[in-house]
Amino acid sequence: MVITAAYVAALSVALLWLTWGPSVGQLWADTLIADIIATLVIFVVSRTVGNSSCYDAYWSVVPVFLALYWWFAGDAIHGDSQAKWRCALLGIVLVIWAVRLTANWVRSFPGLVHEDWRYELLRRRAGRFSFVADLFAIHLIPTVQVFLAMIPAYVALTRANGGLMWLSVAAFIVGLAAIALESVADRQLRLFRESNEPGQTIDIGLWAWSRHPNYVGEFMFWVSILLFGIAAAPADAWWLWVGAGMMLAMFLGASIPMMEERSLARRPSYADVVARVPKFLPVPRLGSRTTHGLRRAR
Repeated sequence: MVITAAYVAALSVALLWLTWGPSVGQLWADTLIADIIATLVIFVVSRTVGNSSCYDAYWSVVPVFLALYWWFAGDAIHGDSQAKWRCALLGIVLVIWAVRLTANWVRSFPGLVHEDWRYELLRRRAGRFSFVADLFAIHLIPTVQVFLAMIPAYVALTRANGGLMWLSVAAFIVGLAAIALESVADRQLRLFRESNEPGQTIDIGLWAWSRHPNYVGEFMFWVSILLFGIAAAPADAWWLWVGAGMMLAMFLGASIPMMEERSLARRPSYADVVARVPKFLPVPRLGSRTTHGLRRAR
């Protein structure tokens, strides 16, 4: 209830800013400012309740509202039929992704008694600058990263031309495949945790091909958003990749290393998994362990 109220307040303040606040004359810049303001509202709530996990759902909730605002305010809504189809396909992928990821967070979040261990670690490492780490590393920087990764969606939703329809269809397929990959990986992990003692390391199913298949799926989703943007503006492909590239850099340079360090310290068997299973890209392994894992997953 607290987090829901916080998000209603944050989104309301952002909408009020977009409606009555001063405009800089660029739709993307106005929404970025509103996005940052909404993040600051969540930050205030996080500090008030002493739990930065209030921000966790921001990752999957706000992109839908950004896309919806861009669609209503952009030119694609008045464009040709192919532009409208592109927006519809993007909207379907985005909503399915957001609902699945948010539902997964709701299912796994026990309440304000729990905070993501990475947040506490970041604040502790920052020492006397913990407030700054909380504001920027935990709240503002992820907001900017997600916003940059959504820029291709902005292009797709504000261009009236049809663009490359075949690429929009390809982006739609990639997006659905990414969501399916994340869903299966999360389900396999949940079932493994329910049926095994704490401290065990999953290395079956998708987890026998990649140590982080959920991150692979998440990156594929942002590639899908990138492809929608390129479909609308092929000439802008040279810079539209920046957001997805930053996502990949964050996964490989921060999120995954932190999780691997923690797993190596807490799970004796994880070193063996590191030696056998690729870190990111799922390389097929046809050994008996993988085959057995796929049968168990089914």
